[in-house]
Amino acid sequence: MRIGVVIEETWGFFQEIYTEFQSSHQTNRFKARQVKLPTLANRINPILYRRDWNKFLAENQVVFFEWASDLLAYASKLPKTCGIVTRLHRYELYRWADKINWANIDRIILVSQAKRSEFSQLFPEYAPKVVVIPEAISLSRFQPSTKVFNGDLGVLCHLKPRKRVYELILAFYELLQVDDSFHLHIGGARRERFEDYYQAIQSLVKRLNLENKVTFYGPVDEPEKWYQRIDIFISNSFSEGLQVSPMEAVASGCFCLSHAWDGADELLPAEDIYLTDGDLVAKVLEYANRAPEERRSKREVQYQLVQERFDINKIKLQIRELVEEVGNGWVR
Repeated sequence: MRIGVVIEETWGFFQEIYTEFQSSHQTNRFKARQVKLPTLANRINPILYRRDWNKFLAENQVVFFEWASDLLAYASKLPKTCGIVTRLHRYELYRWADKINWANIDRIILVSQAKRSEFSQLFPEYAPKVVVIPEAISLSRFQPSTKVFNGDLGVLCHLKPRKRVYELILAFYELLQVDDSFHLHIGGARRERFEDYYQAIQSLVKRLNLENKVTFYGPVDEPEKWYQRIDIFISNSFSEGLQVSPMEAVASGCFCLSHAWDGADELLPAEDIYLTDGDLVAKVLEYANRAPEERRSKREVQYQLVQERFDINKIKLQIRELVEEVGNGWVR
């Protein structure tokens, strides 16, 4: 089977799925030609672009779009000549979903039941095309380690408002008023678009006199090693698809707490999800005050959930089989 793959955004969630496609089928990626001469580019490039798309769609039995974004919006309006499967993670639902001709999409992979419900409310006529296949991680890359509990809290994410790191620092300050033995580790890249947010976070730490209690790491190239220093990982976002970093943290031996963003209950047990900052502080203290064996038992419950639901070796097969099912309907 010839499988076409379209991806412009990050490969962070996709590399192992792409390798799975390659292991079983003839796989190729979409690449558009472009004329760089200024005098010709505006006139010629749109023509080349449409031709490249028509050729790519016609020569593959099925095309997989890793992100339901601008490329899918364009391709979905072209004559349908192959099967099309897309994976919608989160942001596409708010930025691109209303620009896509869903009638030309055969299957739509959403990463959580929460996002399925949201999509179905927006596009009820296309709800039957949806299948939920969650995000996944490599359990061979992220493995549990033994660490003596030291009160190390951690968050790893892009530093932007949706992740609510500013609010987490404020909650951490309140935690220290009860027990000052904790330390907060913040990993993740700053975004040029949100430079004011990054500066506000830095300023907040200084104004609260937390320089010795909060450590910034910037981009983390080897998260599997970074998680080894963390006791309690915290997801404080207000919106996620199905966040991968908590999965990685749990698989690495951390205990995880999450704010109650829609879908968090698909990732963690209900008792490990909080709504307010006060809830977060109480849950951190409750876990920290447990006996070592009780903490280990809590971590094992979370690890079993990750192992059962989010193992990339299981998820990549589910996606390949779905793509094959759609492609088999377009045998030529």
